[in-house]
Amino acid sequence: MEDAPVVGVLALQGDFRNHAGALGRAGATVRLVRSTTDLEGLDGIVLPGGESTSMQILLERASLREPLGAAISAGLPTLATCAGVVLLARRVVDGLADQRGFGILDVAVRRNGYGRQVASFEAPVRVAGLEGDVPGVFIRAPLIETVGSAEVIAEQGGQPVGVRQGAVTALTFHPELTDDLRIHSEFVRAAMSRGRS
Repeated sequence: MEDAPVVGVLALQGDFRNHAGALGRAGATVRLVRSTTDLEGLDGIVLPGGESTSMQILLERASLREPLGAAISAGLPTLATCAGVVLLARRVVDGLADQRGFGILDVAVRRNGYGRQVASFEAPVRVAGLEGDVPGVFIRAPLIETVGSAEVIAEQGGQPVGVRQGAVTALTFHPELTDDLRIHSEFVRAAMSRGRS
């Protein structure tokens, strides 16, 4: 589509391909982000699941950490899933001594908070603004331990699994691994609104 928003997907490591596919089906023009020039002209960005410490290292190597953090802080619509939430969190409870995320999202998280890969699970999740439950796929998911000024928008079993702060939506589960496009469609609409403003 000619007026489709341009949504970037951080593509250094992790589950970026499934996000790219879901965003394309939801109507976005998708750009894989691997360098600073890939950030130019974006209407939104997705930080996918993966391994947060590896992503941090690769962000530094690609000289992407500072410009990407500045773009998100300046209001670029951002969808973070799983490890992306860890990258954005203000505090990582069990982080490594040299772990440096963006510190943008006012939450404290615990990496792999639900346990190892064998403890992965699927469960329905109620997300604010969406009708009915969405399928939640939790794979070595981070646990949101405390929430500051961010707004809780999704819970599972009484535990926050989704928050929103400004233009950032952060989910500890993987909507890109299901056929339900509602979360990506909502994000594409938010990116489109920014692109037209």
